[in-house]
Amino acid sequence: MTEQPAAPSAPRMVAVADGVHAYIQPDGGWYLNNAVLIDGPEAAISIDSAATEARTAAYQAEIARITDRPVRTVVATHHHGDHTHGNHLFAGATIVSHPYCRDRVLREDYHAVLPMFAGPEWGDIRAAGPAVTFAERLQLWSGERRVELRHPGRAAHTHGDVYAWLPDDRVLISGDLIFNGGTPMLAEGSPTGLLRTLEEIDELAPRLIVPGHGEPCGLEAVEATTDYLRWILDVARDAHAEGLSPLDAARSIDASRFAGLREPERLVMNLHACYAEFEGTTVDMGQLAADTFAIVGGPIPSCA
Repeated sequence: MTEQPAAPSAPRMVAVADGVHAYIQPDGGWYLNNAVLIDGPEAAISIDSAATEARTAAYQAEIARITDRPVRTVVATHHHGDHTHGNHLFAGATIVSHPYCRDRVLREDYHAVLPMFAGPEWGDIRAAGPAVTFAERLQLWSGERRVELRHPGRAAHTHGDVYAWLPDDRVLISGDLIFNGGTPMLAEGSPTGLLRTLEEIDELAPRLIVPGHGEPCGLEAVEATTDYLRWILDVARDAHAEGLSPLDAARSIDASRFAGLREPERLVMNLHACYAEFEGTTVDMGQLAADTFAIVGGPIPSCA
């Protein structure tokens, strides 16, 4: 049985540009995501919220410490609960994302994944689907600051990822396209799609990246994620050719070169995603959950 992780240090706001603050929730593990506040002359924009009612309230308290302007727009980088559970708590705000995010948030099984995790006290995490969706790109304005929202045009971490590019500040808000210090997670996503998306991010040459989890970083995090994805594709291809199941492959693959990354149990999840891509099928999420439980020894511990 995996032990409950040690309690992480307190979340904090980090200034990443004039009027732009990243809300960092250490240690960036399961359901400990980052959010970003973009303050403007009349209103503010939040990129994502948090996993629980209490954590979203703590984020809102930090927002109030920085600005007295209301958050009028909440951008969801994708549908996963750590980034969307608290969206409804921004009363009066317009939620913006990709249509796939809206579809997944409003499905009856939006909370079906929660029993996979042990520890969080979720509180009020009712679904709040985006009222504004876009297929490829959408440009927001915060005063004179451009906030370019982009969908990669393909599956990556999920099928509905959105990242935000602040061209004048050269700051990129990646959502879970990047986990700084954590194992990348595909599950329902695409390893080759994420690779191509990371190439596009690299071409933008951001000065600073706010990842979905972990500390703000530079392009070294893109390089590290790319390295992992190329590796997982290689080992998955070999295991698939040998006829190994994702679970058997996860138990036999030597992943020691990535021993420094959090969430090593994502290996089996990522193998499921690779196998599905090789076979042109979709991931059996029930089997993925069962295999993850087998690796962890039960529900996944989270400090959220």
